[in-house]
Amino acid sequence: MKSSYDVVIVGGAVIGSAVAYFLTANPDFNGSVLVVERDPTYAKASTSLSSSSIRTQFSNPINVRISQFGSAFIKGFAKTMQVAGEAPPDLNFHQGGYLFLANSAEQEATLRENHQVQVACGADVVLWDQEALHRAFPHLNVEDIRLASYGQSGEGWFSNTGLMNGFKAKAREQGADYVTDEVVAIGRTGDNVTSVTLKSGAVVQAGTVVNASGPRAALTARMAGLDVPVEPRKRTLFVFDCAKTPEGSAGVNGGRLPLMIDPSGVFCRPEGRFFLSGAAPVEDPAVDWDDFEPRWPEFEDIIWPALANRSAQFEAIKVVNQWAGHYDFNTLDHNLIVGRHPQVTNFIFANGYSGHGLQQGPAAGRGVAELIIYNGYRSLDLTEVGYERILENRPFLEKAVI
Repeated sequence: MKSSYDVVIVGGAVIGSAVAYFLTANPDFNGSVLVVERDPTYAKASTSLSSSSIRTQFSNPINVRISQFGSAFIKGFAKTMQVAGEAPPDLNFHQGGYLFLANSAEQEATLRENHQVQVACGADVVLWDQEALHRAFPHLNVEDIRLASYGQSGEGWFSNTGLMNGFKAKAREQGADYVTDEVVAIGRTGDNVTSVTLKSGAVVQAGTVVNASGPRAALTARMAGLDVPVEPRKRTLFVFDCAKTPEGSAGVNGGRLPLMIDPSGVFCRPEGRFFLSGAAPVEDPAVDWDDFEPRWPEFEDIIWPALANRSAQFEAIKVVNQWAGHYDFNTLDHNLIVGRHPQVTNFIFANGYSGHGLQQGPAAGRGVAELIIYNGYRSLDLTEVGYERILENRPFLEKAVI
């Protein structure tokens, strides 16, 4: 580790490592990059504890295009991230699709409005009536369903740690430095951040600081005298076994089931021979940064009843594993915050993904790199999700948040 870097990235999970990769991969960048990560095991990182999925079914064109780039990037990941002397990283991308179900007039209208946006962006999404839904997934109880929205390609699930580690390994090969340490202070002179102080006592001069510290984003921002409305919100995931699995029964996609979002908000998807499921909690307060205790009752009280109602084959199921992770939850509008602070311009936010960070990591990493290298976006314009909206209390509208 040197005493001075052009770019210091606070946080080395998927977002921080994506920024490091895209910076060092760009031939127009000849600067130095340091990534500071407090826990090299990533055991409690939001990346490691996520459900590892990607979808194009959003209501805002920016979010659709972010995921379209992410999906394409994931498909080509093995070749792009090949590190000399190592096997190509395999993300095991299962293109199972997302299936949104609507059982009310309001939900139906939302799916139809969202579909228009998705199709206009070129997303491969179809709307199904009750009959078409039953043909595709005969195990489902569809009597109350008014409309379904299904992603035929470009959606699915993949290896979360594979994505993160692939970015990290390639960034390091391309010259980025990683250090196991913790940023405890950020130096600032006027409208410029100047340095980071590490827990080890080292002081590193910084030309630009990127806040990629996930649920701890507010703590990092405060060190620079800034604010960002991001807090840790707990999400518990459950893996369950099914006495009579419906996997393989679908009339589409080679029999494979999708990630289904029930009208209740409960979701489930295949996970090997098991299923992965979760739901937003009834009460959703901020939690302590070190609170990873699963919310055990959610399965019995919320998830199982909803799934048993949706499919008779989900009546006989049992939990075989569970864990809790944290959303880096943007309390203003539940969407990513990517961009410079308008006053302290060499402090860049890459925060607030609210559960979408893994799928939005490639586009966010590329965007932050472009801001640093060109002082503007060259590919996908992320201005709409910049920090200015936070200062103006102007929410970025996205109706398809789960």
